[in-house]
Amino acid sequence: VDSYDVTVEEDLGEIQLIKIEKRKYWYQDDWYLKYVTVKTPVGDYLEFPCYRWITDEKELVLRDGRAKLPRDDKTQILKQHRRKELESRQKMYRWKEWHPGFPLSIDAHCHSELPRDIQFDNEKGIDFILNYTKAMENLYVNRFMHMFQSSWSDFADFERIFVRISNTISEYVMQHWREDFMFGYQFLNGCNPVLIRRCTEIPKKLPVTMDMVECSLERNLTLEEEVKQGNIFIVDYELLDGVDANKTDPCTIQYLAAPICLLYKNLEKKIVPIAIQLGQKPGPDNPIFLPSDATYDWLLAKIWVRSSDFHIHQTVTHLLRTHLVSEVFSIAMFRQLPAVHPLFKLLVPHMRFTIAINTKAREQLICECGLFDKANATGGGGHVQMVQKAMKDLTYRSLCFPEEIKAKGMDSKEDIPYYYYRDDGIKVWEAIKSFAEDVVHIYYESDEVVCEDVELQAFVKDIYVYGMRGVKASGFPKMIRTRETLAEYLTVIMFTTSAQHAAVNFGQYDWCSWIPNAPPTMRCPPPTEKGTVTIEQIVESLPDRGRSCWHLGAVWALSQFQDKELFLGMYPDEHFVEKPVKEAMAKFRKNLDEIVNTITERNKNKKLPYYYLSPDRIPNSVAV
Repeated sequence: VDSYDVTVEEDLGEIQLIKIEKRKYWYQDDWYLKYVTVKTPVGDYLEFPCYRWITDEKELVLRDGRAKLPRDDKTQILKQHRRKELESRQKMYRWKEWHPGFPLSIDAHCHSELPRDIQFDNEKGIDFILNYTKAMENLYVNRFMHMFQSSWSDFADFERIFVRISNTISEYVMQHWREDFMFGYQFLNGCNPVLIRRCTEIPKKLPVTMDMVECSLERNLTLEEEVKQGNIFIVDYELLDGVDANKTDPCTIQYLAAPICLLYKNLEKKIVPIAIQLGQKPGPDNPIFLPSDATYDWLLAKIWVRSSDFHIHQTVTHLLRTHLVSEVFSIAMFRQLPAVHPLFKLLVPHMRFTIAINTKAREQLICECGLFDKANATGGGGHVQMVQKAMKDLTYRSLCFPEEIKAKGMDSKEDIPYYYYRDDGIKVWEAIKSFAEDVVHIYYESDEVVCEDVELQAFVKDIYVYGMRGVKASGFPKMIRTRETLAEYLTVIMFTTSAQHAAVNFGQYDWCSWIPNAPPTMRCPPPTEKGTVTIEQIVESLPDRGRSCWHLGAVWALSQFQDKELFLGMYPDEHFVEKPVKEAMAKFRKNLDEIVNTITERNKNKKLPYYYLSPDRIPNSVAV
């Protein structure tokens, strides 16, 4: 890092813009410019933030750091600068359909085609093939990476590779994964804590009778009464029904199921499973499995649910609802908000590397014949079908964290005390919302100013038209008319790109590395009758050595933070220069520190600490 002093003899008058030019040398010498500070003859200092790359013989024209809405620009030169910046950005950041029905993404085939400003500093650092292979070496499993079709001999065989690489939580998972308590706990605090909902009536497609579940109920009530009292919960994997299983390897037939799982809140207020049906259509060849069944029947039914949960988690909870949505926010921001706009300054740290990581994923991971096809039963196109089906549930309100929890009937702390994902998520949501409100109130003195901000309205419209494909049912606003709605909208963006992604991404190694707890594929079809399952059959159903190995490499690599990670509230690039915003940032950091302390205190002496939503572990953006 170098800094340079340039002295000017004559008085330049009031400085409106600064132009930076770079001459081209014989070799590539891109220059990353952080900022320019101007000291005026009367001793005032003006900050001109840049935080961009200057490449080739390009020139950059910078405005000073004070945030301005379109209505604040009175002179022609400033209005023109603002317009030109957006025109040039709109040529660089173009929308493109990757698959029909998907949210639109960036128009670039590979990472190197992206604008220099949003590329990773070191492309090698995000090479998935390199990282997964490196991960397998670090985990001492690389000797298995080509052993497709080779089954493990028993659970102890899984254990032998696993013991060297486990951490506290993953080891606890390995020891307790067969227990009903552990199975239920993961719906609340595992890496996919978003599916469980309170059951208000038993669906007709799950013909559970009182006789079946009587021995699981602890309150001397009928099943109907338990439902009325709010003690029954349900997770339905209907989305997987009809999705094609991976056929990319002719030597291994792979299978998917679409189970329905009924859960019960026992007298200890723990959530435990009481019935599992592995298909959507009831019938003699689709039995309802129960805790009172033979040990291996019940265990295999739970393994099928865990495998289905893994598929929904990877493709819907993680890929669609954090990565793809965040990319939409990011492209719209670059296309419609100039660098001088207060909302650009607010949002840009939350968009860091998102377009780049998604482009790399489309290049290597989720493309045809990509790494995803190697170990996952939804590879080979199934994951594409899943995203297309899941789009109908991607609504604006479902991204409003407290509302989504409430809509699922999961909001009562007294009723469901061990739902840490909910408790921590609401705290972080409130802190982000309070910060967003502070910033909105600094720059928008009334609702009228919000309505008049043409750049903000174009940003919101871009997200609705291109991101949500103009689907009215998505509930995404086409226009924002009040300061209150704007603060909520910004909270949705900042929360999704930071906290929501952290909650569903960084626990993957903890919860999915013990393979029987999260099988990425199943090699035998779901059982159609009871009383026939053996331990050998279970091991035959689980992924072979090669697939297990690639799965381990993936969940390990995905759970790592970036080098020099920037966590929530860390804004080293000073896009904002005004004192009121700096004070709002300091208040935000203070609120986040208090949340960290509360979570640390709660986790003390816990065998299963929950820390994915602790702000000191939430990166600002989706970058892995």
